[in-house]
Amino acid sequence: MEYVEPGVGIANCLGPPLNDYVRNFGRIRDELNCKMKDIELQLKAELLSPRGTIPKQEVENWLKDAKEMIAEAQDVENKVSNGRYLCQMKEFLDKAPNASEALAMDGPSVGEEAARKEIWACLMQEEVKKIGVWGMGGVGKTTIMKHIHNDLLKEQRFERVIWVTISKEFNVMKVQDDTASALKLKEDLAMEGDKLRRAAILSEMLKKVGKHVLILDDVWDEVSLEEVGIPEPSDSNGCKLVLTTRSEHVCKYMGCMVIKVKSLSEQQALTLFLSKVGPNIVQNQTLMPILRLVVEECAGLPLTIVVVAGTFKGEEDPLIWKNALRELKERIEKVEGVEAKVIERLKFSFDHLKDEKVKYCFLHCALFPEDFEIRNNELIEQEMKDKGHVILKKLEDNCLLENITKKFGISCVKMHDAVRDMALSITSMNPRYMIQAGLQLEELPEKEQWSSDIEKASLMCNLISEISIDVLPTKCQLLTTLLLQNNPIKKIRYSFFTNMPCLSVLNLSSTKIKSLRNSISELKNLTTLLLRGCYELKDLPCLSMLQELKKLDLCSTKIEEVPEGMDMLIKLRYLDLQVWTLEEIPAGILPKLVHLQHLSFDVENEKISLKAEELEPLKKVECFTGRFKDISEFNKFIASMQQSKKSLIKYKLQVGSRFMLDWTPEIEKVVTIGEVHNWEGELIMHSIEIQELHILKCDYLRSLVDDNSSFKNAIDLRVCWIRGCEGIECVVSLSSFASSFAHPFQSLEVLYLTDLPKLSALIMKDEGIGSTTTSTLAPSATFSQLKKIQIFKCSSMKTLLPHWLLPNLQNLEKIYVEECDEIVEILGAATSEVEEKGSCALIKFHLPKLRELYLWELPNLKSICSKSGMMVCDSLQVIEVGNCDKLKRIPPFVPFVGNGQPFAYAPPSLTIESRKEWWESLEWDGHPNFKNVLRFNRWREMDYQASMFIRRCKWRMRG
Repeated sequence: MEYVEPGVGIANCLGPPLNDYVRNFGRIRDELNCKMKDIELQLKAELLSPRGTIPKQEVENWLKDAKEMIAEAQDVENKVSNGRYLCQMKEFLDKAPNASEALAMDGPSVGEEAARKEIWACLMQEEVKKIGVWGMGGVGKTTIMKHIHNDLLKEQRFERVIWVTISKEFNVMKVQDDTASALKLKEDLAMEGDKLRRAAILSEMLKKVGKHVLILDDVWDEVSLEEVGIPEPSDSNGCKLVLTTRSEHVCKYMGCMVIKVKSLSEQQALTLFLSKVGPNIVQNQTLMPILRLVVEECAGLPLTIVVVAGTFKGEEDPLIWKNALRELKERIEKVEGVEAKVIERLKFSFDHLKDEKVKYCFLHCALFPEDFEIRNNELIEQEMKDKGHVILKKLEDNCLLENITKKFGISCVKMHDAVRDMALSITSMNPRYMIQAGLQLEELPEKEQWSSDIEKASLMCNLISEISIDVLPTKCQLLTTLLLQNNPIKKIRYSFFTNMPCLSVLNLSSTKIKSLRNSISELKNLTTLLLRGCYELKDLPCLSMLQELKKLDLCSTKIEEVPEGMDMLIKLRYLDLQVWTLEEIPAGILPKLVHLQHLSFDVENEKISLKAEELEPLKKVECFTGRFKDISEFNKFIASMQQSKKSLIKYKLQVGSRFMLDWTPEIEKVVTIGEVHNWEGELIMHSIEIQELHILKCDYLRSLVDDNSSFKNAIDLRVCWIRGCEGIECVVSLSSFASSFAHPFQSLEVLYLTDLPKLSALIMKDEGIGSTTTSTLAPSATFSQLKKIQIFKCSSMKTLLPHWLLPNLQNLEKIYVEECDEIVEILGAATSEVEEKGSCALIKFHLPKLRELYLWELPNLKSICSKSGMMVCDSLQVIEVGNCDKLKRIPPFVPFVGNGQPFAYAPPSLTIESRKEWWESLEWDGHPNFKNVLRFNRWREMDYQASMFIRRCKWRMRG
């Protein structure tokens, strides 16, 4: 056996003396082999089980990688020359999936799978144009179609797959808007108010889309496709229509191929129930007979099965299960009709919620319209944030609410329509609730409908334009909550609020009111006043009488001055004044609002710049958005916060001139510094906390991180923008790399560099700023989490990523480079590296997670990687090239595993996109077979010009 001197990394991995290395090598290899075989056997058992489970992707990936690693290890067993095999195998062994917990995920049930196959087969048949998927509420129609939707996206047999939810209260204009939104063309309909003309516009939109599948989910009644503007599917357009409904009649009336989604079989239902009720219950065989009887009462409906299972999750007491069975039977026997029995089963779960606050929150969610995605922060008040999250989690665990993470990480919850039916059945029997949300009402309900017991009234998302009735004093004496948001209300009668002495929450957001009546001043118990998005609202009455007010939201209104009497609102906890038209914040108002926890101003309103002395008394502020005129005021504010030992939980702070900001919505700690002169980067703020940083037109800066920079310890920074800074020569200067900032940007995920004429390198060597020499090493954690780098108009840069930096960039997924006139290569090897390896040797550029490479308007770009280099990046999906006329070759690729010749290999998912002329001009260095394994997607001239226009518009907006 031959040995080599192990390096530092090997020593760190091994720990014990080198003599133990070979023995450990064999032991770890054998353990890995055994673990792999155990998981394979368990996987086979799961696949053959009646549960119908499928393997998680992480399991398949782990098995694949483990096999490749063992095969590679065998080749070097007799000649261990590098310790990386032991390190890697040990790491893989540590990451092995738990066979009992992570091996399999819930797959579709047999019944669901049959429906999916039938629907898919119909979609693939040219003669079938319209498909109707029907079944009772909670049977899984929408879930099935979501799977179909995702499968269609993967297959790419159709040019578009469009999903539109219809819901019970059908409205032509809403369906038109939702369809246009799905096409990302809603603006084209926004200015048109006539239904017929809108239908014609939408019809043209859909025709231009080409061959598509339109899925209409939750259809309750016949839909006139012509009235909406949906072209009839035909042989000529190749389009398909799929609808889900509870009514077989709807399917037949609309001329659909009818497919029924059946309830689960007894075994399928039991399997689903056991997967949700908890592992301790599954292992308790004494409970199994009673569990089977409980499952029988759920009638094979997936929704009721998971809700009932969630209600008693982890419960091991047989008496509780027996009582649950008895109660469930009694409830179902009392009602007639399939839908009524579904509601009763769900109501059984609601009644077993032990916490009254949880029940209260659930019923509050019923105030929102069907299929409404409710933002968590609309349900959770600031002062009960932790408790609010616990309540929502309880409802999600019981499957009474569905958690949805929207784009940009915004958390929402949603009610299944059958669950909402149950909630409405509860509130309809309770005179304290009036819920008529999203019903297309054009007027307020008649006087007779306003019970004297009403406490909560929801009329949101209707078509009410005027409130002109008088509500009798005896009718609204107990009303505490009135929700009128998302109505085109222009006028509210003066006396409307005079008869609501207990009103606590008033939401008029996104209405068209221009002024608010003085009668609102009489609402002495009002705690929440929401006027967000009232774009025409200019006048507010004096608010001094609203002594109980805790939340005031005036964001995106048109007020020009702070409402009179706001300094008297000493109980305010939430104040949003993100108003572009606001002229000033009079001195002395803010210091009186000492209980504020949330405070927001429009950072783009240059008329509003904050003074530290005005903010200093606000010791309870946790969420803050605002602008400071200069670094001095900003530092004073931060110093006062630090002195009071108070930290901001969430902030968006701007210093200096205003700029159009493109903040990342899910990031909570953002600082922007714009056009601050004679600033070298000193900042009192603990940069360790900043998650997103924007530096704009600060010409005095020469690097972002060096000895004196405040950002040298920005260990939590995830997004960084540097724009228009004429002095910036590098992002990180290694001038004296003290241990105190040994790993700058270790959490950075996104880096945008725009309009930096002197930028020549990301990291610059210790000769100091001004030197053109780059480092031959970098701290191991610097840029180690970087996923996306975007470079625009950096005219001094010649090489984007040097070879020595690539070990730090193993998580890099996207590279965008545009309008960098001097850039010659994207990935470059230093001359010394080429000389060391020999002029004929190929240098490997490892970027294992790189998926996208976009190269635009680079007139001097000659190579993607050095001529002596080849790329190792099997994940690469697209290389897009536009106006890079000197780029004459695609670099060779080699796979991660194997030592074959690189020239006839390409990543399996890779597509090259560009003009046909450029593709035909490429040189293949005597290896024409390489061209044959590459996929090329030719741009049409119109597509190319449109793409260029869109890119330039985006960059202008960002800059």
